[in-house]
Formats: sequence, C-alpha cells, structure tokens
Amino acid sequence: MAEKKAFVLRINPDVLKEIETWGIQEFRSTNGQIEYLLQEALNNRKKATKRKKVN
Repeated sequence: MAEKKAFVLRINPDVLKEIETWGIQEFRSTNGQIEYLLQEALNNRKKATKRKKVN
C-alpha cells in the first residue's frame, strides 16, 4: 500500500456529520469514507474522460 499523506480539511459541519453517518452505515471510519468517496469520484472522472475520447 502506498504511503498516506496527512493534510487539514476544512469542511462544513453538516456535511461532515452526513459523511460520518454514511461511513458508519458502510462500516467505514470517517476518514475511510472520505477516501472512498474521493476515489469513486476520481474513477468516475477517468471513465467519463475515456468516453469523451472515444466519441
């Protein structure tokens, strides 16, 4: 596994609460849920970029 880099994240408290709740529902920590969501967004962006290149 690649080394992880720590950084400060400023986030709306209401958004954070929703992410915490969502993470609990999916058996992930808050940090794990944020990482998961970011990775999903990056994967979707890559797929969309590939589709645009094909068209």
